[in-house]
Amino acid sequence: MNETPLGVLTGDIVGSRRIKDHTRLDQALESALGLLESQYGAYVDRYRGDGFQVALRSPAQVMTAAVLARAALIRHSPSRRETWDARIAVAVGPGHLPEAGRFASANGEVYVRSGQALDALSEGDTRFALSLLKPDDTLALLTRFADAIIQGWTHNAAEVTYWQLQQAETQKALAERLERAQSTIHQRLHAARWPLIEEYLTHVGQRIATILEAPR
Repeated sequence: MNETPLGVLTGDIVGSRRIKDHTRLDQALESALGLLESQYGAYVDRYRGDGFQVALRSPAQVMTAAVLARAALIRHSPSRRETWDARIAVAVGPGHLPEAGRFASANGEVYVRSGQALDALSEGDTRFALSLLKPDDTLALLTRFADAIIQGWTHNAAEVTYWQLQQAETQKALAERLERAQSTIHQRLHAARWPLIEEYLTHVGQRIATILEAPR
C-alpha cells in the first residue's frame, strides 16, 4: 500500500502527576480527543494514561486540531492556579493510517518524528513543536509565538477559542451561546489573541499544503 500524506500529533498532559482530580482530567482528555475524531475524522489512541496520539488524513488541518485540543483542555481547568494543558508535537509527512485506530500497527517516519519531537519538548518549557520533511525556520518561529500566546490563556480565553475553531461564529452568536454580553466576548477574544491565532493557523495550513504539493 502506498503511503499518503498525514498529520500526526503526539502529546501528553503537562504536570499530570501533580493533578489531583484524575477522573475529571481523564474525562476532559477523552472529550478533547473525541472532538478531534468528530471534527476531523481523526484516528486517536491513548497510552501511559496521560499520553495520546492522533493521525489526520488532512495534514493542512493538523495545527488547527492541535490548538483545538489544547483549548478543550484549558477550558476545563479547575482554576486559574491549576491550568490543564498538553505538550503536542506535530509532524507532517507520508505514512499509513493505523488499522482500526490501533497505533501499534501504524508505520512511517512521520510517527517517529512526532514522537521524537515530543521527547525534545519534555526537556523545556515549550509546548508546541512542528516537524516537517524539511526544516522551516519561519514556521518554527511562528509556532513558538503561537505557543506563548496559548500558554497565557485563561479558562475564558480558551473557551471562546474552542467555539471559534469549531463554529467560526460571529461575536453576537457566540455571546448568545455562552449567555454573555457581546462586549464580554469581544474582550475574551482579544485576550486570547484570536485574530493572530486565526491568521497563524490559516498561514501554517497553506504552507503545509504547499510543501506537500512540491516535488520531493
